[in-house]
Amino acid sequence: MGLGLASYCTRSAAAATTARAKSCILIWLDGGPSHLETLDPKPEASREVRGPFGSIATSVPGIHVSELMPRTAAAMQHSVVIRSMTSPLGEHNFGTHYLLTGFKPTPALNYPAIGSVVSHLQPQIGDIPAHVAIPDMRVGGGKFVAPGYLPGGVAPFEVGGDPAKPDFRVRDLEMFPGIVDERLEQRRRYLDRLNGAQHAAETAAPSDPAFEQAYRLMTSPAAKRAFNLADESPGTKRRYGDRSIGQCCLLARRLVEAGVPFVTVNNRGWDTHNDLVTRLKEGYTGAKVPVGLVPALDMAYSALITDLHERRLLDDTLVVVMGEFGRTPKLNTQAGRDHWPRVFSVMLAGAGIPGGQVIGASDSMGESPIERPVTPADLAATIYQLLGIDPQHTLYTSDGRPVQVSHDGTPLKELVG
Repeated sequence: MGLGLASYCTRSAAAATTARAKSCILIWLDGGPSHLETLDPKPEASREVRGPFGSIATSVPGIHVSELMPRTAAAMQHSVVIRSMTSPLGEHNFGTHYLLTGFKPTPALNYPAIGSVVSHLQPQIGDIPAHVAIPDMRVGGGKFVAPGYLPGGVAPFEVGGDPAKPDFRVRDLEMFPGIVDERLEQRRRYLDRLNGAQHAAETAAPSDPAFEQAYRLMTSPAAKRAFNLADESPGTKRRYGDRSIGQCCLLARRLVEAGVPFVTVNNRGWDTHNDLVTRLKEGYTGAKVPVGLVPALDMAYSALITDLHERRLLDDTLVVVMGEFGRTPKLNTQAGRDHWPRVFSVMLAGAGIPGGQVIGASDSMGESPIERPVTPADLAATIYQLLGIDPQHTLYTSDGRPVQVSHDGTPLKELVG
């Protein structure tokens, strides 16, 4: 019956700082985007460093981005770019773990993703799980386990389909053929009777909360509305673009509008070891309408920020754009760039943070941070604080070991005040 959703039942309240945002949309650029071809161009560097693209001015004097991002440039007054992110981990799985959890990976303990911590600590509103991944959470080579040491119930609900495809559907919102609402209700009542028989000597709730959560999601009109992109106008859909990342961001907006605390948009393909021009700008000719990764991101991000602003949701929503690391300062022999964690860029918007600023700087080649180094732990602590979660809040592993949400990260004062 699609009741694998039953794991979305475990929630616990937490004392928190004052929240600046009610929700977070994380746009994850899986594979590691090039900072030099996006948010930290080096137009004065040699050709082998600056790459095949130029830079353009933005709506904020003194800030330039890649020429492939004109829409983002026009909305830079809403955004903050961190150009001094730094990590020692240049392997996909390790880098992904560090960025998504704020902790360096260790064999001793598997740490939870930020979204899973939010799901664990923040109350769920309505029938939709507190963390949704679009289309899925298969990141870092598919080895990342989002719940970490937390209960499996805080794993993200994976939509499972591409919203850009005409046959898009959320599989686990639909019952198998032949399973109608009445039959599902019969099964629910039967489970209630089984629970009642099993716990006859106890004063327990009459129904299993896991089944109840799954039942509510599958039968919820509000959940079906939130996931229904057919309710959006053709003009709105065009604004976001017809690529996967655009329609995923549109769905993410609908979900935060419905009260979902954390949405991860997982956009693959950023491991650009070869042919930057095709992969980042032109797109593959086999596509119906070839669009490169950066123009698709540019269209989706700018549409999301503008849409949230117009709907008066931007101050209540934190938007984060990042991947696991950057790319090498020099082009390789295949006209691409390899892994480079020493310095890279992240972009944020919303949550009442003062837009139109750059935090930190890389050197003239985009090789190392030379001003205000920021670690993934610092970024995680910042995200937690903006969402009203004390970075020093203590969680517990299954064997009772206390672990702080962010043990060595310092929230960025430029963003949290």
